[in-house]
Amino acid sequence: APAIVGHDAAALDFITSFNSGRPHHAWLIAGPSGIGKASFAYDLARFVLSQNQNEDQVLRWVHARAHPDLTVLERSLNDAKPRKLKAEISVDDSRKFIDFFARTSGNGGWRVGIVDAADDLNTESANALLKLVEEPPSKTLILLVCHAPGKLLRTLRSRCRKMPLEALSEQQASDVLHQLPLNPLPDAAVLQTAISICGGRPGFALQLIGSEGAKAFQAFVSAKRLDAATRNTIGQHFATRALAQQDFDVFMGLFLEWLAERAHSSANPSLAALYSDLGKQQNIVGGY
Repeated sequence: APAIVGHDAAALDFITSFNSGRPHHAWLIAGPSGIGKASFAYDLARFVLSQNQNEDQVLRWVHARAHPDLTVLERSLNDAKPRKLKAEISVDDSRKFIDFFARTSGNGGWRVGIVDAADDLNTESANALLKLVEEPPSKTLILLVCHAPGKLLRTLRSRCRKMPLEALSEQQASDVLHQLPLNPLPDAAVLQTAISICGGRPGFALQLIGSEGAKAFQAFVSAKRLDAATRNTIGQHFATRALAQQDFDVFMGLFLEWLAERAHSSANPSLAALYSDLGKQQNIVGGY
């Protein structure tokens, strides 16, 4: 499995807490989408489950999601055909997750549950999970991956120890992407462009590779003026395409971030207020 890049301070905080002998049982791993929060959660699970076990075997099991003391709560497939992911994590899935912790650990050690992502919980499934977080069995660790903690059930959020993660540096994002087995391998210039505009989010950079939305944004920022010809060039990236809406969403996300950056760097109070509003739209404001 690729090595986890960045988030060293958060990892040290967790390890210090765990080695104290009385770690908190629920951690809210929060930050922008695409920065490796889920990968980080799996790495913490590997660390905990490796106590008094063969590390290489635990690594293989966790990477394959086959460890007997690890469970994952995520959106499941519906029963319709073709089968698609449900829009939310159902209460039935939450109950199955909770039932896992009623069983005895395979080796008498820790049991770890990862919620990926807590943003997908609905009111019922969040309340069901809350009962486990409020009264966890011994040697239980719950890692909640969350993109926008401000939207999470307040009582659930308040019972978790906060672990905010930041976006990576451009070099770190580059390191992550260059260690991935990308197939097909993108053109070097295309990959570098994705890295430069992804905002330190390698997962987002993967979406940008080959995206017409990213190409449209590049056309926008490189244009000297937004005349009719430039607008037409940008619009052509969304014309008669099956993925037009997805590409447009990518373009608008990049555009709002570009606008927010400029508002944030301005001394104009009205622009600073605009930054705050845009930040909330883009889940930049965590809402702790």
